[in-house]
Amino acid sequence: MIGSIPLINNGYFGKVILADLASGDIKEKIIPDEIYENFLGGYGLGVKLIYDWTRKGYDPLSSEAILGFLPGLLTGTNAPFSGRYMVCGKSPLTGGWGDANSGGFFGPAIKKAGYDGIFISGIADTPSYLLISEEGLSMNNATDLWGLDAIETDLKLQEIHGHETRVCSIGKAGEKVSLISGVVNDKGRIAARSGLGAVMGIKKLKAIAIKKKGVVPVKYKKFLLSLTRHYNNHLIKQPGRLIKALVSMMPKLPKILRWTKSGLTGTPDLMFEVYHQFGTTALNAIAPEIGDAPVKNWGGIGYLDFPLSTARNITGHNFIKYKLRSYGCSACPVQCGAILSAPEINPNLRETHRPEYETCTMFGTLSLNNNIESILAINDMCNRAGIDSISAGASISFAIECFEKGILSAKDTGGLELHWGDSNAIIRLVDMIINRDGFGDVLADGTKRAVERIGKGCEAFAINAGGQELPGHDPRHFPSLGLSYSSDPTPGRHTTASINFAEMGPIRDYLPGINITKSVKHNPKKLAENQRIVTGVHQVISALGLCTFSTLYGTFPLLQFLDAATGWKLSAHDVLKIGWRIQTMRLAFSLREGVNPYKVSLPGRAWGEKPAEKGPHAGETVDYKEMNRFYYEEMGWDATTGIPTLETLKGLGLESLYEDIS
Repeated sequence: MIGSIPLINNGYFGKVILADLASGDIKEKIIPDEIYENFLGGYGLGVKLIYDWTRKGYDPLSSEAILGFLPGLLTGTNAPFSGRYMVCGKSPLTGGWGDANSGGFFGPAIKKAGYDGIFISGIADTPSYLLISEEGLSMNNATDLWGLDAIETDLKLQEIHGHETRVCSIGKAGEKVSLISGVVNDKGRIAARSGLGAVMGIKKLKAIAIKKKGVVPVKYKKFLLSLTRHYNNHLIKQPGRLIKALVSMMPKLPKILRWTKSGLTGTPDLMFEVYHQFGTTALNAIAPEIGDAPVKNWGGIGYLDFPLSTARNITGHNFIKYKLRSYGCSACPVQCGAILSAPEINPNLRETHRPEYETCTMFGTLSLNNNIESILAINDMCNRAGIDSISAGASISFAIECFEKGILSAKDTGGLELHWGDSNAIIRLVDMIINRDGFGDVLADGTKRAVERIGKGCEAFAINAGGQELPGHDPRHFPSLGLSYSSDPTPGRHTTASINFAEMGPIRDYLPGINITKSVKHNPKKLAENQRIVTGVHQVISALGLCTFSTLYGTFPLLQFLDAATGWKLSAHDVLKIGWRIQTMRLAFSLREGVNPYKVSLPGRAWGEKPAEKGPHAGETVDYKEMNRFYYEEMGWDATTGIPTLETLKGLGLESLYEDIS
C-alpha cells in the first residue's frame, strides 16, 4: 500500500476522480474490487456509481447531476479494439439513463493517468477545465476558452500544456446547452448521443485535459501482449486477388445486393479490407439501395428517391480522393478512420476527420442531398460545435418536410427556404442550430421539443424514440432494431445490442460457449432468445472499452484478454451474467427516474404502420411490441410492466433496487 491506494495488478486502478465544480474540491475515491467484478468498467462502472451517488428525480441540468467519463476495463492495455470510453449520466434529452461512446485516444489517457473514471458534479461560477497532470489535479479558469470550438480548444490546451496533452471538450452547441450536443475528443471523435454535452455546458465545464502518462497494470502482461500480437498478425495481412477484386467491385455492389436481398457482410479478411479502405462510408450507397438507410425523412424509397446514380456522389470511393492519411483509434488494428484535406472547399478542412456513415446518411440520404462538399463541410461544423450529427440531421429533414407540407413558411424560418436536396440551405440551417440563431433555436433541442414549439400536427414527421432521433438504419431491414430503438434505456440508438447487427460478423466465434442459433427475420420469439444473449455480450463489449466492430473480424479471444488483464478466469456464462447485470442496472436507473423504456413507441414510418407499396420493404410491418414482450420475458423482466422481477434482481445481486423501481 502507498497511503490509502492499493498496489493492484488486474487491469484497473481501483480509484476514480470526484470533482465538485461548485466548491472546487477535487479528490480521489477508492472503489471496491467487487464493483469491478460485477460491473467491469465503462458504463457498467458508471451506472453503478451514478445510481448510488444520486437521488431519485434529480434534474439532469442541475448542480447535483453527476457526469461520468469512463474508459473500459481493457482500455489502455493495448488489447485490440480497446480504445473506447463512455460519457455517462442522466440524459437531459430523454430524462432516463444516458451514455455516449467515443474512440480515439482520450479514453486510454484516463487509464494511463491512473484512474478508472472521472466524475463531475456542481456548477462552476465561471468557465473551467479540469487538468490532470504529473503535478496533480487542478481546476483551471477557462474563460479564454469559452467561445472556442472544440478543435480550437484542443489545440489551445495543447499549446498551453504540451502537444501530448489529451483533451475532451464541448463546442458552441454544448456551451449553449443544446440537448443534442455531445463531447468531442481528438479533434473530431464525438461521444455524441444522449445530450450529455449540454450537461457539461450547464456546469460550465469547458474541457478535461490530461497530461500524465503511466502504465495500466495487468495480471499477466506477457500473456496479453502475446494474445495481441497473435490476433493482429492473423488479422493484418496483404489482401489476395479475390479480396482486391471484390473491393474494386464496391461501386457496382448496391444493385447486386438489392437484387439478391443481401447486406454488406463477408469473411473477416474482406471486412478488414473494406473497413480499412472506406470505413463506414462503404455503406453510403449500399444502405439506401437495400432498404437499410432511411430516405427522405423516412418517407421515401432508396432506389426511387435516392437512386444509385445520385448516391454514387457520396460513396466511400469519392471520399478517398480527399484522403491525407489513415486514422485509427488507440489499439485498433483496422484503422477504419481517415484524415481528409479539402481546403479548396473551406480553410477549416485542411485537416478533418472523414465523415461516418451516420453523418452521410443523416445529412445526405435523409434530406436527398448528394453534394459531397457540403457533407464534408457539415461534418466539420458538427465536430467543431460538438453536436450530434444524427439528431441534427434528423431535425433538419423534419424541418424540410414541415416546410414542404406548409406547416412551416419562410416567415417561420427567418426567410430560409427549405427544400429536399438544397445543400446550401442545409448548411445554413446547421449553423443556425449550432448558434441557436432564429429558427435554429427551435431545432437545437431535437425533434421532440421542436414539435412542442411548432405544433400544427407536425409530430407525424418527428422520427424519434423517447425524445432521441432514430439513426440511419431501418428496423424494416433489421427487425431487432425495432426492439433496440424502443426498449433500450438509451432509446433510438443503433449502437445498442442488436442480434441482426451482430450477425453481420461471426458472433458465434466471438465468445465460445454461447448458443446462438441462426435467427429468423420474422420470428419474434427466436429473435428475442438470441437478443438476450447478444444483450449480455454487447454490455460486456462496451464495459470493457471494446469497439463493436470487433465482432466483424472472426474469432476474438475475449475471455483470454479478460483473464490476462484480471486473472479472474471467467466462463462465457459468467461474462453473460455480468452483461445482463449491467443492462438491468441501466434499465433500473431509467425506471427510477420515471422513464419506462417498455412504454416507448416508435414512429409509424420506422416500423411500417402503413406498409410501403414499393421497394425492399413493400408490404412489411415490424411488430416490435411483440418482440419486446418476448425479449422482456427472456430477460426476466415483467412483460406487462417492463419492470425486472424480484427473482431476476436477486439472481443478479440487485435486489436492493426493487423498492426504487417497483
